[in-house]
Amino acid sequence: MKWRKMADHVQGLAQLEILCKQLYETTDTAVRHQAEKALVEFTNSPDCLSKCQLLLERGSSSYSQLLAATCLSKLVSRTSNPLPLEQRIDIRNYVLNYLATRPKLAAFVTQALIQLYARITKLGWFDCQKDDYVFRNVIADVTRFLQDSVEHCIIGVTILSQLTNEINQADTTHPLTKHRKIASSFRDSSLFDIFTLSCNLLKQASGKNLNLNDESQHGLLMQLLKLSYNCLNYDFIGTSTDESSDDLCTVQIPTSWRSAFLDSSTLQLFFNLYHSIPPSLSPLVLSCLVQIASVRRSLFNNAERAKFLSHLVDGVKRILANPQCLPDPNNYHEFCRLLARLKSNYQLGELVKVENYPEVIRLIANFTVTSLQHWEFAPNSVHYLLSLWQRLAASVPYVKATEPHLLETYTPEVTKAYITSRLESVHVILRDGLEDPLDDAGLVQQQLDQLSTIGRCEYEKTCALLVQLFDQAAQTYQELLQSTNSSAADITVQEGRLTWLVYIIGAVIGGRVSFASTDEQDAMDGELVCRVLQLMNLTDSRLAQAGNERLELAMLSFFEQFRKIYIGDQVQKSSKLYRRLSEVLGLNDETMVLSVFIGKIITNLKYWGQCEPITSKTLQLLNDLSLGYPLCVSVRKLVKLSAVQFMLNNHTSEHFSFLGVNNQSNLSDMRCRTTFYTALGRLLMVDLGEDEDQFEQFMLPLTAAFEAVAQMLSTNTFNEQEAKRTLVGLVRDLRGIAFAFNAKTSFMMLFDWIYPAYMPILQRAIELWYHDPACTTPVLKLMAELVHNRSQRLQFDVSSPNGILLFRETSKMITTYGNRILTLGEVPKDQVYGVKLKGVSVCFAMLKAVLSGNYVNFGVFRLYGDDALDNALQTFIKLLLSIPHSDLLDYPKLSQSFYSLLEVLTQDHMNFIASLEPHVVMYILSSISEGLTALDTMVCTGCCSSLDHIVTYLFKQLSRSTKKRPTPMATDDRFLHIMQQHPEMIQQMLSTVLNIIIFEDCRNQWSMSRPLLGLILLNEKYFADLRNSIVNSQPPEKQQAMHLCFENLMEGIERNLLTKNRDRFTQNLSVFRREVNDSMKNSTYGVNSNDMMS
Repeated sequence: MKWRKMADHVQGLAQLEILCKQLYETTDTAVRHQAEKALVEFTNSPDCLSKCQLLLERGSSSYSQLLAATCLSKLVSRTSNPLPLEQRIDIRNYVLNYLATRPKLAAFVTQALIQLYARITKLGWFDCQKDDYVFRNVIADVTRFLQDSVEHCIIGVTILSQLTNEINQADTTHPLTKHRKIASSFRDSSLFDIFTLSCNLLKQASGKNLNLNDESQHGLLMQLLKLSYNCLNYDFIGTSTDESSDDLCTVQIPTSWRSAFLDSSTLQLFFNLYHSIPPSLSPLVLSCLVQIASVRRSLFNNAERAKFLSHLVDGVKRILANPQCLPDPNNYHEFCRLLARLKSNYQLGELVKVENYPEVIRLIANFTVTSLQHWEFAPNSVHYLLSLWQRLAASVPYVKATEPHLLETYTPEVTKAYITSRLESVHVILRDGLEDPLDDAGLVQQQLDQLSTIGRCEYEKTCALLVQLFDQAAQTYQELLQSTNSSAADITVQEGRLTWLVYIIGAVIGGRVSFASTDEQDAMDGELVCRVLQLMNLTDSRLAQAGNERLELAMLSFFEQFRKIYIGDQVQKSSKLYRRLSEVLGLNDETMVLSVFIGKIITNLKYWGQCEPITSKTLQLLNDLSLGYPLCVSVRKLVKLSAVQFMLNNHTSEHFSFLGVNNQSNLSDMRCRTTFYTALGRLLMVDLGEDEDQFEQFMLPLTAAFEAVAQMLSTNTFNEQEAKRTLVGLVRDLRGIAFAFNAKTSFMMLFDWIYPAYMPILQRAIELWYHDPACTTPVLKLMAELVHNRSQRLQFDVSSPNGILLFRETSKMITTYGNRILTLGEVPKDQVYGVKLKGVSVCFAMLKAVLSGNYVNFGVFRLYGDDALDNALQTFIKLLLSIPHSDLLDYPKLSQSFYSLLEVLTQDHMNFIASLEPHVVMYILSSISEGLTALDTMVCTGCCSSLDHIVTYLFKQLSRSTKKRPTPMATDDRFLHIMQQHPEMIQQMLSTVLNIIIFEDCRNQWSMSRPLLGLILLNEKYFADLRNSIVNSQPPEKQQAMHLCFENLMEGIERNLLTKNRDRFTQNLSVFRREVNDSMKNSTYGVNSNDMMS
């Protein structure tokens, strides 16, 4: 290995070893920090490479070897000043020799060196030397390891496993497009060979009767299974699936792999391994089987799929018949995943035709029932079992096969097991002080969603069971309450059981589907609803003494499901449910049922005002009920209720404690007030019309609150906390009303109420408390809502100056907040969003809303010397320049508000953009460039639109200058000059857009096409070079086809940006993209790693 000539670095070496020891072993934080600092300097030093080799050759400790390996990984990974090709080949060869001659290194050193090899190989995948892809001979590289000792075999297999994993994972330092090119090429050239090798080695291992008590042989088998799993878990088509959507995953095996799956020996191999190896390794086998079971359906024809499924079901049956390994939690979890895949990838009609189906469905049902009964064992795995049964039950109406599916026998057993096991768990959890699953709302909701489908299958049995269990629990509960010597623990147990039952009843009612339900089922729903409402009457009557939070949350969940299914215009009012409610509870129609809803809402707000979860869920229910006016008749019925009129006339803290200014609660706890006032605002609008007196009456409590704040702020000594709380509560209330008032008449009443009387108070609050986001964010959000022309509600009369006055206030607020927030200086990274960026994001959204609202003529500001527009825009620039580029994309809300504002500015205020200083223009252009590759489609589309406006503006200016028109404005000249000084910025964006269209899954192709034509016309020579580079990078037999694609792209395109010409180009681009993809499907696209696309 020809590295730099080595001097005698013995002293430096010893020093490095001491630093490594301090970094990895010391418990003294200061010492470790110093060591870390020194080692970072070492990594960045020019002689780092030679010293790393010295450490590997002569280092006496494993830590120094680890340091050398990690430093080398950083060196080969850097994008600026990359290592030359020869040097990287030398490092690769050195690492392989080092591993081959030292098979007994510390495990973490071996791992780091293998990681280094994988990184070099991935990043150099397209590097050529004398027409040879020098980093692609991976199987040849490991063959010598596989022919040696067990230790060498382990290293060889781990190299392949780590390499597969490395190439499968995108990293943030290199473009996603480059990653996909490498991953696709590796898939096509090497992955199947690696998978075949791993299966052959597994067959050899299983035939040799390995001694798995021997640590090295155990380790070899584990690495082989990991390698097989990494091959099967590969992202074959670049979908980057989210692991949280596990049950929807399909493995997109390439067609070239068909032979491995048509041959049942591959499937049989893994089932045989499961039964012959220890439980510590079998979870890996099951993970492989999960992937194999998820192979895309289109890989097989119908007969092949039936045969494959038959082998799969046989294997599952064998595991169920010999369940010795399943008590291991990892095995159990993976097996549950395997069962879920049976239905996510195959249809019930296919399953019932399998020879052993009746026996297998019986075994699966027994396994599920046993699993549910042992609720404390592996609770996270239950999701997969319920998912299987949910999918099976949902398929019943669609099965056309004549073979019996037997679900009418087994589904009720599963439903019963789930319900009874949850009820039985309550006592044990309370007795042993265990964690209550009811506290995990997400998990409970997920399971209830699944049960809602399962329970509706054979609904008569589900309903009879629920009625029986509910009656028992409710009777026991009533007896305990009436008894004088009952213990609190017994009452809590019964409340816990009733909580589960109320949740489950809500779920099964929510599972009703209109096309599959009958009158009898609606009558059964009525039975269940009556019981829950009777229980609610009992618990509400006791709220003055005691209440149970979990039970109340279950009631709200029930009401939400009941509302979705049985309240609203789409429901048949002749439903048997309403008849049953009338017979038992005297609730004769929907209006009376709505009064029960409102009664519950008011009761909850009265007694649970200090309990945030109940308050917010109650208000959400009220909000949902208020939706739908003017189309929804039920909202009109709601407004006529005396209880709703009471709320509209008495929304004060005296009646609703959560509206009070409580010094104990946080300012952020007041968020629910916005929801409350949104609902009240909607309900008020139903009968408001143009009645200003009714509006003034409704606003009285808010008027009093504003006057109180004004009074406090007018004195020098006031209680700051009280003023803040009153103001924050008030602006949250107003934002709710402003959001609800989406009609011109009602919104103008609100506007006239707040402006000009109370606007100065909001401005004063921003001046005083700009540094406290808990106070400023609600104020800024209110202002952003007020200037939002939602449903064209901001339409001022021709003679009204209100649009301009409103913009002045907006400009003043943005300027006040912006200038003051910039005085805070450096904010710690972990606080920067909350303290600064969140407020800035709201200011951007506010400015965007007012600029695009179409109720202000912005030309008048310059005409009359008014600097309001200029101030707002200059503040925007100051705020923007204070934000690093990385933050713009790291915080989703900030990026969405910034890019949507930029779109409006480039569309309507391009003269302002053109007048900016060169460094500001370059900042904006580079932010667009980065946004083009953002994962958020909204951001990406906004960037395309902004870029299109800029490119169109530039093209027009250039066209004018060539036509000897009158001299353009100085700003236009300057902007053109900046662009001519920095052509690389526009060129880079042309490269990026073309790259995305050709090589990526471009979801907004139309948006991408709009700026592309302008970019091409502005950079015709660069586009020609780019085209030639792409064409020449193709295999010789593909170059002519690629050249033709580019010819067709520009066919019939003129040198202008008229709409007709643009549309023609967009059509050409669609054809171009399709043809390029077809052309490249069968070729391994490759260009040098420092090509223009990287």
